[in-house]
Amino acid sequence: MSRRYDNRTTIFSPERRLYQVEYAMEAIGNAGTAIGILSKDGVVLVGEKKVTSKLLQTSTSTEKMYKIDDHIACVVAGIMSDANILINTARVQAQRYTYAYQEPMPVEQLVQSLCDTKQGYTQFGGLRPFGVSFLFAG
Repeated sequence: MSRRYDNRTTIFSPERRLYQVEYAMEAIGNAGTAIGILSKDGVVLVGEKKVTSKLLQTSTSTEKMYKIDDHIACVVAGIMSDANILINTARVQAQRYTYAYQEPMPVEQLVQSLCDTKQGYTQFGGLRPFGVSFLFAG
């Protein structure tokens, strides 16, 4: 029954469910854990690289930690292709801010901008929601 209602994010099923959003949430739930620890001296970010099958060859290029700017880093859980799109968007936004104002972009402003982008993909028709979760530190 879900096949009729899972091709758009703006169509609710008779059970009042948005299947595309549920698929994205499940992709995040099946990913490795991401943890951040705040101390007096700084922040520690940890990301678990989850191996789904022993038959799959593990790649060293699949990263879960990213440097956005000189003062911002993040750890990712979810679909890595979605993460790469949003990481590149965050890097461009941080560089544009630095170019325009000659100072580093505040972490809160970068996170708010990225959240607006993710919400737009969930809210408007024709776009698949991002199946990725971030933990930022700066």
